[in-house]
Amino acid sequence: MNPYRNPYTPGAGVKPPALVGRDDLIRKTDILLGRVLEGRSGQSLLATGLRGVGKTVLLNRFVEIADEKHYKTAYIECTEQGGLPLKLATRLRAVLFELDRMGGISEKVRKAMGILTSFAWRVNPDGSQSFTMGVDPRRGTADSGELAEDLTDVFIAVGEAARDRRTGVLIGLDELQYLTSDELGAVIMALHRASQLAHPIVVIGTGLPQIAALAGEAKSYSERLFEFTPVGSLSPADARDAIERPAESLGVTFSADALDSIVTATHGYPYFIQEWAAEAWNHADPRGKVITRDDVDAVRPIVQGKLDNSFFRVRADRLTPAEREYVFALAALGPGSHRSGEVAARMGRTVESVAPTRQNLQRKGMVYGVGRGETAFTVPLFDDYVRRTMEEPATHRRRRR
Repeated sequence: MNPYRNPYTPGAGVKPPALVGRDDLIRKTDILLGRVLEGRSGQSLLATGLRGVGKTVLLNRFVEIADEKHYKTAYIECTEQGGLPLKLATRLRAVLFELDRMGGISEKVRKAMGILTSFAWRVNPDGSQSFTMGVDPRRGTADSGELAEDLTDVFIAVGEAARDRRTGVLIGLDELQYLTSDELGAVIMALHRASQLAHPIVVIGTGLPQIAALAGEAKSYSERLFEFTPVGSLSPADARDAIERPAESLGVTFSADALDSIVTATHGYPYFIQEWAAEAWNHADPRGKVITRDDVDAVRPIVQGKLDNSFFRVRADRLTPAEREYVFALAALGPGSHRSGEVAARMGRTVESVAPTRQNLQRKGMVYGVGRGETAFTVPLFDDYVRRTMEEPATHRRRRR
């Protein structure tokens, strides 16, 4: 097929040509945003799932829905380097300027600008002025140095300003697992107070599966404030739909066995589907109109190589020797989750001695806790990659002798 017309979009956070299997979640978010604009209550949303299931794509879709409803939006990608307070201040600054441009002078908006200025001065790492908003800081508000209290002041002020302009504010937070406990707790506390006051602020976050536990540890009432929604792989029917629909829009079809082969190989994970479908498209005869099982089989080593050298390897290269030992032991036990005792035994060590390594891997977003005392990879099929490409650590071999 003509590669210039290839409809598939492998990439991090890139919207697929057919966003399937997520209709219920999109509809639920649409209702939430509509209710909040009507002054009615609604639980904010935290979507959790493994790498490559499309969480960022969904968050971008939610932002689009908010834009369609004339919300003001602040999108933030959380990182291991931290700095959420200053990022929030920067994005909310843009929100307040948008609110200011919606009409004449508003005391609520100017008040929020002053409070945000106080907050930004306080959270800037070097203590300098981060930005100006054309108003003086409101001394004594959002400048105590207590992040949860100060962020609450900011959320209340921004919520009042949005309500004054008869609109709402959506704060989208991607990769929530990188927030510190204090940062996550502050966001939860600030949103809780804004919700109690019926201010039109919604927070939608996405992150790895451990987010639900982290939020509960940060604030016990988080399960009432947020709806925790797991985002997983696509069902076989939805996976086929994600492959077929983009091709059919261009007059091309996949044979039934070609579809089955891709669905089986990808386990229904959206990112893998895009990679496989894109390569099969490029390989297929440009004079034909059908992508066959032979096309899928022919690109198998190409797809495997691309995934190994990008999706998997970029994460494996960040591992320390101790972390590689742990990862190899977890992978050697097979797919799924495994008890900490099993992993430690495979390494020839005690649970207590490997606990710090497990914690480091959790902070890096490589593994997460499943239930009590079990661990699994956050990257789909990573166990297979490890078994295929990594040599068993010498320490493992010596301990088994």
